[in-house]
Amino acid sequence: MTTVIDKQGEVWHREIDTIITNLKSNVEEMESKHLVVLNKQEDEITRTISEITQTIAELKKLLDSKDVCLVSEYKSRNAEFRRLPPKLKVTLPNFRPQKIHTDQLIEQFGSLSALSFTTEKQDYSMPPQGAESSPPNWSLMDEPQVITAIDTGHKYPYGVTCLNDTEVWTHGGSDNMMKLFNLQGKLVESIQTKSENDPQDIAVTRSGDLVYTDYVDRTVNIVKNTQIQTVIRLWGWKPRSVCSTSSGDLLVVMDSDDNKQTKVVCYSGSTEKQSIQYDDKGQPLYSSGSMKNISENRNLDICVSDYGAHAVVVVNQAGKLQFTYTGPPSTTKGSFFPYGITTDSQGRILTADLINQFSIADKLQIYM
Repeated sequence: MTTVIDKQGEVWHREIDTIITNLKSNVEEMESKHLVVLNKQEDEITRTISEITQTIAELKKLLDSKDVCLVSEYKSRNAEFRRLPPKLKVTLPNFRPQKIHTDQLIEQFGSLSALSFTTEKQDYSMPPQGAESSPPNWSLMDEPQVITAIDTGHKYPYGVTCLNDTEVWTHGGSDNMMKLFNLQGKLVESIQTKSENDPQDIAVTRSGDLVYTDYVDRTVNIVKNTQIQTVIRLWGWKPRSVCSTSSGDLLVVMDSDDNKQTKVVCYSGSTEKQSIQYDDKGQPLYSSGSMKNISENRNLDICVSDYGAHAVVVVNQAGKLQFTYTGPPSTTKGSFFPYGITTDSQGRILTADLINQFSIADKLQIYM
């Protein structure tokens, strides 16, 4: 819905820009015509002054002359010079801004239909005694089912993010291309990074724009209508992972230049809103230098998979540590290697254990 509103806004902006451009063009045309008329009148006055000057010089010569014939042939031009050029009267244009009627603008722009709720009667029947109750629809499968496999063409596929229910963005290592595929495996679009460096991570904003981090260039960039804009440029820090929050902000995981510090920073556009780095005891929340990925769950918790710490670190929206997960109970210390991370509609955190549960392949597999 917000995408449709944004598109309508873009249409209005284009129309207003066109009106302003046309008005400015009309003003420039009027100024050009006015200048031509003024120059013409100036030329006439200059010519008359020149003739008067010449006539005065001739009169001086005549006064000094003793030739009677020249005096008798002289004809005065005073009457001619008394006729001044016609006075130019110009009515300058002016711009009369009209009063903006907000109600009319809202009516023309479009309106939202009212939010409504309806209730539907439901009955719950107990299963027969001895029968096993079926799990809820939203429970995870014991064995994931592959519904499609996409050959991305990336030599080292690093990450994937969903644009919508039918399209996904991908990126890989040693590859500066970000690719959009549909679930039939057809390549829809390819975008090369602005700096031609490999993208470190990718995400999709609420409005459907692709965002990527450039670790080498120290930038966070957004792709709008195939045009790449740098929204964040860092000094002393290098961005690793990025995700878009439910409020439209960006969460960025970054390392210090000396790789001794790591923090999560929340940005609204290019403005830093919040920095998360230490717990209540002043201890670092995250290991330094290693690969990390980030996601926000439905509770607005900030979840980071910390490969170097062998843990998933979860803080709340205020940056307060909620818990640290170091793998299943059977996992020995230091043998949990969380890499990718995401959350589902139930608020559950899903992560891939790179060493124990995940192998690198040249195809992207999508599970249900």
